[in-house]
Amino acid sequence: MTALREILLRRIAATGPIGIADYMTECLLHPVHGYYTTRDPLGTGGDFTTAPEISQMFGELIGLALAQAWLEQGAPAPFALVEPGPGRGTLMADMLRATARVPGFHAALQLHLVEASPTLRAAQAERLPDATWHDRLDQIPDDLPLFLVANEFFDALPIRQFIRDGSGWRERVIGRDGDRLVFGLTAPAPLTQLEHRLADTVDGDMVEISPALPALVGEIGARIAENGGAALIVDYGGRGTTGDSFQAVQGHRKVDPLDAPGAADLTAHVDFDALARAAAPAACAGPVPQGVFLERLGITPRAQALAARLEGAALDRHVAAHRRLTHPEEMGDLFKVAALHPCNAPPPPGFET
Repeated sequence: MTALREILLRRIAATGPIGIADYMTECLLHPVHGYYTTRDPLGTGGDFTTAPEISQMFGELIGLALAQAWLEQGAPAPFALVEPGPGRGTLMADMLRATARVPGFHAALQLHLVEASPTLRAAQAERLPDATWHDRLDQIPDDLPLFLVANEFFDALPIRQFIRDGSGWRERVIGRDGDRLVFGLTAPAPLTQLEHRLADTVDGDMVEISPALPALVGEIGARIAENGGAALIVDYGGRGTTGDSFQAVQGHRKVDPLDAPGAADLTAHVDFDALARAAAPAACAGPVPQGVFLERLGITPRAQALAARLEGAALDRHVAAHRRLTHPEEMGDLFKVAALHPCNAPPPPGFET
């Protein structure tokens, strides 16, 4: 039993069941026992591996796409280059290396990272010593063009789950049964923010919402609409989906999300329809499958160029990395990419129709 489970059991005994959003917040960000505040979760020694850790090609292509968007908007200077949830800093380091020869790009950028984990901030500082760190997105200067990348950031935002019951909704909550955490349901009630889902759901369907997503995406969209810029958002999810996507990962395998609070990563699929609605007044392009996006950016020619210098086991790993990033049965279809951009500017490369 984790220390955080004991805390949660006592809280539930005192005040009643808690929502999944509260549970995720405690598990991920508790100041003493939170998952992200106590460890580096990435890599083979951690609990999961993200695309930048799989291959340098991912960050290179993302960086060049944002640099092209910057050039197409007149190469504004200065501008804010931002990444929320930057992991170990691998993605941004690859982006900066790939864009080093874009004339004026590095001279104009101000690097800002949004990170809550002290452990990960330390890892990021080793790769990105010139960055400025923030606890929240709204702490970044708001008078600069904003060029942002968010890879597997929105999937970690806390969610609420609702099950349709007639014209109302029952919220899924977490209670206790002895020393076990268990799921339960509230009584049905109308919910204004889910009225639009009555048209595409039936009784028993589960719908998830992320309470924090509209404000975060709205902040990004408003800044891009006002000052220029672009955002590339990469995550797993879909458009207006139903069903239970709440999951926990520990040691690179799925586990029960209630078993070890604070010791496993908790995520949920991103609703890209909700993301697009929240982006206004900026435009939203996509989402497109990650594999399609990377192919449009030229990942296969880049992979072939790198492969020419490799052999043996290194070549095998490189080929496997290309497949993992792009193949529909791996990350190619599950992960999607959306772009926010000013209505009077084209989207970044990769979103052509």
